[in-house]
Amino acid sequence: MPDFTSLKLVDTHAHISFSQFDHDRGRIIDQIEEDTISLLIEVGTNVEDSRRASDTVCGLKNAFFSAGVHPHDSSELDEQGVLTLEKLLSHPKAVALGEMGLDYFRNLSPVDAQINAFETQLELASKLGKPVIVHVRDAYNEAYEIIKSTGYFNGVIHAFSGDLEFARKFVDLGLFLGIGGPVTYKKNDELRRVAREIPLERLLCETDCPYLPPVPLRGKRNEPYYVGYVIEEIAAQKNIPAVDCSVKLFENALELFSLNS
Repeated sequence: MPDFTSLKLVDTHAHISFSQFDHDRGRIIDQIEEDTISLLIEVGTNVEDSRRASDTVCGLKNAFFSAGVHPHDSSELDEQGVLTLEKLLSHPKAVALGEMGLDYFRNLSPVDAQINAFETQLELASKLGKPVIVHVRDAYNEAYEIIKSTGYFNGVIHAFSGDLEFARKFVDLGLFLGIGGPVTYKKNDELRRVAREIPLERLLCETDCPYLPPVPLRGKRNEPYYVGYVIEEIAAQKNIPAVDCSVKLFENALELFSLNS
């Protein structure tokens, strides 16, 4: 296990309620309770999963959750689903709406359903004043235009994988960019360029665990503690101490999710 004890470990996008953690979820919860993990956002991907996310963080001082419908599950977001999300988001531990967005790589839901669910959730977030967690894959231009047209610019583009031009466009709207394990991948020079060029004030760190493990753990299950590798890489690109970088990334998360109080 690497030593990240000097860092403020913040995972703004985790899925520890997924079945991949059934055998050792308690160990990760212990890390949260012991402040090894300073802040964790457990992200819902559909209505049922959002309920599990809520249950997972209940009673944990450093953990919060989001509720939303992932583009893969867009077809399930009917009127009752929206009402259920709104109820979940009234929970004191609910800090964001998502993850939502567009995924044209897998197209597991029809494009029209994805767009409708995305727009519906953006409208709900605006109504509730909650930040959004946005998933985008092979649809950066479409997602940008939808967000721009709504006029609601409070949120993060999670697991950002676009180029520097799109990074700047989203940041210019006032959004954060979530940087995860892929920033450590050998061939991902463009994402390192994004981490280097975009102001630290607009970046968040995340794992998307159990997915997207960083180098040197590719092929293994990701987990919140490994966000330390992401923080170290962002710090290297910024040419600043990793400790200082981790503190600023922590402050950014507190700002976005309104946790400063």
